[in-house]
Amino acid sequence: MDDAFAYLEGEEPGLGYRFTADVDEALGRIRMYPLAWHPLGRNLRRCHLKHFRYGVIYRIRGEQAEVIAIAHDSRRLGYWRDRLGAK
Repeated sequence: MDDAFAYLEGEEPGLGYRFTADVDEALGRIRMYPLAWHPLGRNLRRCHLKHFRYGVIYRIRGEQAEVIAIAHDSRRLGYWRDRLGAK
């Protein structure tokens, strides 16, 4: 997320902050409806941002949603999978 913020803010002042607000809004939707978003595998889901070509990749762990990545839709599919570990 930090890299995306820095890139977007460098492209246009204020764009990084709009990105952050979009991520925050997506996290709010995930909190309200954790099972509503596109499944990517067992307990793994993606919630797309409304205004940017990014998605919040997360998994359900008990009563919580654990964010794995804020991933650009065009990046190599599954580049974040090594973050899953054996938790």
